Amino acid sequence: MLPNSARIKSSSDFARATKSGRRITSDSLIGYLYSSNSNDPAKLGLIVGKTVGNSVVRHRIARQIRHAVREDLNNLPNGTLFVVRAMKKPNNAFHETLNLMEKVTA
Repeated sequence: MLPNSARIKSSSDFARATKSGRRITSDSLIGYLYSSNSNDPAKLGLIVGKTVGNSVVRHRIARQIRHAVREDLNNLPNGTLFVVRAMKKPNNAFHETLNLMEKVTA
């Protein structure tokens, strides 16, 4: 589980990351990476809409994404906002998220 300090909670942070951030795509996930000059630790936000599936499926995908990002979030510079949006049900959210993180850190 991610600590509270590593989660994006405000809608303004989500909007800033999705509108002004760098966009990285995979088959069914989109990552938005926004860097600021803040000293706050890197934060993660998830967008998993109803088009992905019912509540059980959405929460399973969110847990898989959180688990995949948990280790690599510390490698991102301070002040980074990272938002992951699931566009459709991924075959394997964990591995797709790992591939997305490789693109981000490269």
